[in-house]
Formats: sequence, C-alpha cells, structure tokens
Amino acid sequence: MLLVADEDKILVGNPLVEGAKVVAEALGEERGKKLIVFKYKPKVRYRRKKGHRQLYTKLAIKEILLGKGRKRRSRKLEASSNGT
Repeated sequence: MLLVADEDKILVGNPLVEGAKVVAEALGEERGKKLIVFKYKPKVRYRRKKGHRQLYTKLAIKEILLGKGRKRRSRKLEASSNGT
C-alpha cells in the first residue's frame, strides 16, 4: 500500500507503508466493455475487424490493517482489478 488516510492522520510509505495490509474478498470474474479493433490499409482491400472483452476480477474490500495490530474502520467498498 502506498498511502493510508484516516479522519485524523495520513501515512505515506517510502515506497510502501510498513505492515499495512488490505483484506478483500473476490466476488467473481466478469467481462468488461467490448472493444472493436479495426485494421485497414488503403488501396489494397485489407480490412480486419475483431472484438475484444477484457476479463477482470471484482473485489469487495473488507478491512484495511495499518500494521502492529492497528485497524482502520472497515467500510463496504467495491473495486475492480484488471486480469492482465
């Protein structure tokens, strides 16, 4: 984790915050919005059209641990992680 912020204080890591940990639950894999890839070369009748949908994993953040037994208040947050 690079930065942890609470109501009264901010912890900035160099490069990471020591002992900080994120506890998350994987909610499943989903597919993103469809992208169209179109290749075209003029004067030679070359055209290729292809679709692509990126897979990503949906996560639910349960809690953020600051290290040394301290715990930040947990909130229900949703984030996504690209499956690259």
